[in-house]
Amino acid sequence: MLLALFLPALLAAAIGFLFFALVRPPPAPPGLATDGAVVLTGSPGRLARGRDVLEQGLASRLLVSGVDRKVRPEELRRAMALSPEQFRRVDLGFVAENTRANAAEVAVWVQANRFRTVRIITSDFHARRSRLEIAARLPDDVGIVVDAVPSDPDLHTLLVEYGKYLAAWLLIGLG
Repeated sequence: MLLALFLPALLAAAIGFLFFALVRPPPAPPGLATDGAVVLTGSPGRLARGRDVLEQGLASRLLVSGVDRKVRPEELRRAMALSPEQFRRVDLGFVAENTRANAAEVAVWVQANRFRTVRIITSDFHARRSRLEIAARLPDDVGIVVDAVPSDPDLHTLLVEYGKYLAAWLLIGLG
């Protein structure tokens, strides 16, 4: 009897995980512009994508959220291969240490700049949870574009991220 109650939930979670793992969000459409763009620090390719968005004029400003406090702005500028002029359009967020704190940092930045649209640059496996957390903190009339950087996560990474996504979904839904 107990198994009959948990089996449908377990099956739904397994199907959800398969979808989560196999159908990851893509990069934003080429040429799509937003008012601002945010790089959530972490895995490879995110900073380079942020640089490309800035260089192509697809956003007026770029926030790099979750920068380690030991990193100097000049080090980050060089790592991103941006000129000093381009780097003047980059804001650094040193407060966030996790996705929830990234979302809070992004919300403050978007509101301070009065942006109507924002691009979220993160890894494809992290994109759904990032969007969920950020959308929960922004006004409904702010458009969010996910710009997922393709990656090759292992099974463990996908399982952990799926668990975090479900937890965030539940917490936001209950809140």
